[in-house]
Amino acid sequence: MDKLVAQTDKLNKVSLGKSPQGRDIWMIIASSEGADTPAVLAENGKPSVLVQAGIHSGEIDGKDAGMMLLRDIVLGNKGALLDNANLLFVPIFSVDGHERSSQYNRVNQRGPVNMGWRTTANNLNLNRDYAKADTLEMQHMLQAINEWQPDLYIDIHVTDGIDYQYDVTFGYNLPQGLSPASYAWLEKSYRPAIESALTRQGHIPGPLVFAIDNTDITKGMSLWNPSPRYSNGYGDARHLPTILIENHSLKPYKQRVLGTYVMLEATLKIVGQQATKLKSAIKQDKFRYPPRVTLTWKQVQQKQSWDFKGMEYRMEASPISGNEIVRW
Repeated sequence: MDKLVAQTDKLNKVSLGKSPQGRDIWMIIASSEGADTPAVLAENGKPSVLVQAGIHSGEIDGKDAGMMLLRDIVLGNKGALLDNANLLFVPIFSVDGHERSSQYNRVNQRGPVNMGWRTTANNLNLNRDYAKADTLEMQHMLQAINEWQPDLYIDIHVTDGIDYQYDVTFGYNLPQGLSPASYAWLEKSYRPAIESALTRQGHIPGPLVFAIDNTDITKGMSLWNPSPRYSNGYGDARHLPTILIENHSLKPYKQRVLGTYVMLEATLKIVGQQATKLKSAIKQDKFRYPPRVTLTWKQVQQKQSWDFKGMEYRMEASPISGNEIVRW
């Protein structure tokens, strides 16, 4: 990244702050004007996309994808992506966990060969820390969001759990959440554009997949609307449209990285094209004063069909535990 930044006026590198073990959390600012402060970036009037990789540092696809995209913006033919949008890129959020690298940190994941650890040096999970901000890392990230004021936030993960055909799944909080106008833009404008771009490049995109029971897919799926402990729940609460990417852990690493690359490139295009609609949705949510506020709720299973791209499976007895387990 340092070599790339040195070759162009379009990129600048800033530290968001230090981790508990003293490592910098770096962010790259990519803009056609070469902005290096929030004030200078705001002057260009373009929407900004904040992309973060490695909040769980074993799930590191976004680091390579983002670095590849920045390389192609500077040295290749992707420079026009910055004509109508800015990119804020954090290659590694959990910097201490990233350095606790091993071949055995995520044994259910196909690559990379070495990957980081799930929690921080203080054994805290960053993607449960948005609302409480116990960690130094999260305090730095929330300050960066406040200072740089992105219009879209992307948090890149890799799945656990069940098997299926989709290689790139992504989602955001539901319309029953606190930012229904942002949801409408994400669902009606953003998703069709991104899924079309991914499909053209040979990927199989889909919505977030969370089974109610990983051992029995016939029980259905959970339409997850997370609390502000999580990135997309936090974004929903503060009216910052936030996308959770979950690449599929059993797909090869190269395939997952290339899918992420396509998604980030397509995101800069659609956000640049629809900046006014996106900013308008955010403003609607910020000035929304509903007459009723939900204080408590219950989960209800609903009959809702889904043309699900699944994978053949069978049940068999585990020779280790004796329990019935799924073989995909």
